[in-house]
Amino acid sequence: MPTELLFRQDAYLQETPATIIAVNERGGVILDRSVFYATGGGQPGDAGHLRRADGGIIAIGTTIYDPEDRSCLIHVPLEGQPAIAPGESVTAVLDWEKRLKRMRVHTALHLLSVVLPFPVTGGSIGDGDGRLDFDIPEGGLDKTEVSEKLNALVARNAEVTERWITDAELDANPGLVKTMSVKPPRGSGRVRLVSIGDIDLQPCGGTHVRNTAEIGLVAVTDIEKKGKQNRRVRIALA
Repeated sequence: MPTELLFRQDAYLQETPATIIAVNERGGVILDRSVFYATGGGQPGDAGHLRRADGGIIAIGTTIYDPEDRSCLIHVPLEGQPAIAPGESVTAVLDWEKRLKRMRVHTALHLLSVVLPFPVTGGSIGDGDGRLDFDIPEGGLDKTEVSEKLNALVARNAEVTERWITDAELDANPGLVKTMSVKPPRGSGRVRLVSIGDIDLQPCGGTHVRNTAEIGLVAVTDIEKKGKQNRRVRIALA
């Protein structure tokens, strides 16, 4: 039975009632529905807890896709949590403070890919910071200049929306794909596009804020040379 991915419908949903449909041999919990995002596309899996009917708590350290069935999410408890069994009703509760920071960073990284319109060779999202690696020809990048351009896009208060296209439509528009190392989420026959006003449009399976105004000020904290043409640009929420 697949997990209903509620974060796809509303990234701001912080908790949901759910039923445990399975517990694997390592104690990983599979729910019938979840607000937890699973690790993917450079964005870490969500943490939080499962609240039991008696008020007891199962602390969740991260969330991943089931490697044997990617239609199911595995909520990975921290060590030392009490046992839990299939059929039990719980409330899945996000660590919202951590998730919101990741959403702000994720949207900011999409804007960074507009400021630096080069092929993206890698990236990661942290709790209040993140990075993108770019395939950039020889030449220096100025942190102050990149920061100013990035914050100018943030200040446009652009609405962040999503829509879906078919795999065939994506194949017909290869220019939408900026990432060389992270492939767009496929497999269901359709691909999710994230649009930031008239600023950016690209495939993405992650969670984002509703408006760039929610990102706040962003600083470019470091620009590293990782090879002849590879530049790693790090950002952080101010």
